[in-house]
Amino acid sequence: MASNRMQRRAIPMGKDRSNSVWKLEGRTIVLPGGSGMLGREVFRALIECGAKVAALVRDPSKAGFLKDEMAKGPGKGMILKADVLDKESLVESKERILGEFGEIYALLNFAGGNVPEATTSPERSFFQLEELALRYTIDLNLMGAILPCQVFGKAMAEKGEGVIVNVGSMAGFRPLTRTVAYSAAKAALANFTQWLAVHMAMEYSPGIRVNAIAPGFFHTKQNHYLLFDESTGGLTPRGKAILAHTPMGRFGSPGDLVGAVLWLLSPLSSFVTGAVIPVDGGFSAFSGV
Repeated sequence: MASNRMQRRAIPMGKDRSNSVWKLEGRTIVLPGGSGMLGREVFRALIECGAKVAALVRDPSKAGFLKDEMAKGPGKGMILKADVLDKESLVESKERILGEFGEIYALLNFAGGNVPEATTSPERSFFQLEELALRYTIDLNLMGAILPCQVFGKAMAEKGEGVIVNVGSMAGFRPLTRTVAYSAAKAALANFTQWLAVHMAMEYSPGIRVNAIAPGFFHTKQNHYLLFDESTGGLTPRGKAILAHTPMGRFGSPGDLVGAVLWLLSPLSSFVTGAVIPVDGGFSAFSGV
């Protein structure tokens, strides 16, 4: 039974992401972390919708995939070198985006991640975790969203319209074993998302919405070794535990995030703000019995 469930795949959205539904054609969307496994799939979808997408990456030389998608159109794109922990680089990027595209409609905060030095293991106890690694992981996943919200959210406040979507994690709902700093930062990000939603609507304009998505367990190149045994190709004990607690019986694929992101960006969610939307195959709803 479990093996059959594991074979199920995501239902593809198809190539026709009609602008009549999403209404993103010509809209400028800023995408920090656009070269990551999840961010690049969203970049592709936005270009297909006819949006103008500015991907902020630390190393533009690794963004060849994004250039290929830009060439396909119908949307437009630009790739800018920026660090979400360097406010000056974000300000410079904003000026270049405004100069090229004229306005900023949305911000998608896809930058984030974890490092082994901030993760417990049989070889590294909680008491041995490096302070610098803990601080870096918390900064990347929390300040790495707050700073872009300050820089690009200001442009939204000035015109009274915009959408911010932060990318949280199931670790923000329930702290995951071993990921100490990452779980704490994602929980704080969910709280910040709700705070900012209220602040922007009440202090600036109800036309500015702030939400987050909380991905469950997605299979990417980066975490393949955690989920699958490289010698046998079968699931690792951790991979088995995850699927046992995921009612849909499979890992997420990058395309599974696209629908939720497009919905939050579009007028279809015009009365949604301060929400953290799980995209997790039911993981957060499952009690284990």
